[in-house]
Amino acid sequence: MDSHDSEDPKQNTADMTAFQAFLISWLYHLQQSRFQTMSESIIAKNILLFRIDELEQSINDLRSEMGIEGSASPSLPSKSNDGPDQGNQ
Repeated sequence: MDSHDSEDPKQNTADMTAFQAFLISWLYHLQQSRFQTMSESIIAKNILLFRIDELEQSINDLRSEMGIEGSASPSLPSKSNDGPDQGNQ
C-alpha cells in the first residue's frame, strides 16, 4: 500500500499540471479569439466612420459648389414656394 500511496501524489501532481497547462492554453486562445473579434469590430467601425466622414465632406463640397455656382440654385426653392403661394392668394 505504501507504494500505491506514494504514486498517487505523483500522478495527481502530473494530472494537475496537465490540467493547468490545458486551462492556460484554453484561456489564451479564448482571449486571442476575443481580441481578434474586438479588433475586427473596431476596424470595421473605423472604416464606417471614415466613409461617413467622406460622405459628409462630399455633401459639404456639393453645398459649396451650389453656393458658388450661383445664387439662383438656393433661390429656386424660394421662387417655387413663392409662386404657388402667390397663385393661391
